[in-house]
Amino acid sequence: MLRCPLVSLRALEKSDLDFLYQLENDPVIWGVSDTLAPVSRYMLRRYLDHAAADWHEVRQLRLVICATADERPIGTLDFFNYDPLHQRAGVGITILAAERRRGFALATLELVLDYAYHTLRLHQLYCTVSARNTASLRLFRAAGFRRVGVRHDWLRTAAGWEDAVEFQRLLIAPVTLAAVVAEEGKQ
Repeated sequence: MLRCPLVSLRALEKSDLDFLYQLENDPVIWGVSDTLAPVSRYMLRRYLDHAAADWHEVRQLRLVICATADERPIGTLDFFNYDPLHQRAGVGITILAAERRRGFALATLELVLDYAYHTLRLHQLYCTVSARNTASLRLFRAAGFRRVGVRHDWLRTAAGWEDAVEFQRLLIAPVTLAAVVAEEGKQ
């Protein structure tokens, strides 16, 4: 288990069914998770049955984010589109609506950077964020991710088309987050 003072990360468990049902059926996050419809308990149960599949085989990994204080699940962290040749993966974070803006997402990213580098042996992480999602834009910048481009009219929403901002974080050497943020400020 990965742990810091604010959050801990653990593998999915069958007992996470109700938590995942609540998280996956929040229509607010459907736009960022490429989902248009609710997910059934049956489908989530099947997903949990196979969640322990090998990272190298399925090329994705989902971890549950828990509040360290009481170990209750508050979100998920996903590594996806793992590319073993180029040693990279996408990263995404989802936090329950009631738990947002409490520092959990940033603490999670800080915690997994070392894990991604040393354990998963990744060279880089990347993510795609809606240009209108100011909270996520701030989050990934604060975690040392660098904006590397914009995809215009990339995301279709009920309000129309939105641009998507692409971020990348190289994991070249184990450095402190403060050093990365300081370097970003120079550019």
